[in-house]
Amino acid sequence: MMAGERAAAANTLKAYERDLADAEGHLAPRGVDLASASAEDIEAYFIEIGARGLSPATAARRRAAVRQFYRFVLGERWREDDPSRRVDAPKQGRPLPKVLTRAEVDALIAAAGAKDGAAGLRLAALIETIYASGLRVSEAVSLTLAALAHDPAYLMVRGKGGKERLAPLNGPARTAIKAFLDVRKSFLPKGVKESPWLFPSRGKAGRLTARRFAQLLDEAARDAGVDPAKVSPHVLRHAFATHLLEGGADLRVVQTLLGHADIATTQIYTHVAEDRLREVVETKHPLARRGRT
Repeated sequence: MMAGERAAAANTLKAYERDLADAEGHLAPRGVDLASASAEDIEAYFIEIGARGLSPATAARRRAAVRQFYRFVLGERWREDDPSRRVDAPKQGRPLPKVLTRAEVDALIAAAGAKDGAAGLRLAALIETIYASGLRVSEAVSLTLAALAHDPAYLMVRGKGGKERLAPLNGPARTAIKAFLDVRKSFLPKGVKESPWLFPSRGKAGRLTARRFAQLLDEAARDAGVDPAKVSPHVLRHAFATHLLEGGADLRVVQTLLGHADIATTQIYTHVAEDRLREVVETKHPLARRGRT
């Protein structure tokens, strides 16, 4: 169902498989499996998860996988009850995403562009593209050359669950991509004359990987004088969303641009923007500078 109906990504399917296998492993000594487990069995498993010292996110994901399994079971009428239903999920505070300031993003782009040769042009094009469009890193490194064939103002991106959306490309991003295209062939594998990927690589994948991009981004952060701990490809996506909201963009528009199925996922950026705006008022307003409230 997850693969066929929801077009879940391979990593998502593997995560569900691991989480359900963990539950099966706990239930086996009790002589039951997920199909036959009672409410007491599932409650004991959920308690055991909490006692293991797992991160709150991992524990919450494992509980959610079991709940999702039983929702499917009920829908298929394999059982008449949901043994996970009576167990309340613990409240989990959602951490605010790390965000870069506009000045820090500018410094990253400048540091990337200052690198010699083709490597600098490629890194600058990637940073500009993600910051301009809010792409996930997996979407950015999977861009094809054909997608940029006619210097588009928008990209058609296939995101999570196979859903397509339009992602904007501003002038600086398009300029950076054009500059990179002039040197793109230097990244082609030996003996290969062409590649379908916008960002090809001589590695096994045939294109730049998310991991390699993250390493290059760390180097750019150090060169720019930005704390590398604050920087990752996904943080550029956070910066895209937060800076749009700070500039007055509508939350629904940002939701569409990010490809979020649920607006609650997007709303976390409003808290980041509010915190940043409050900080600006408290540090830059003339009354605040005089120590008045």
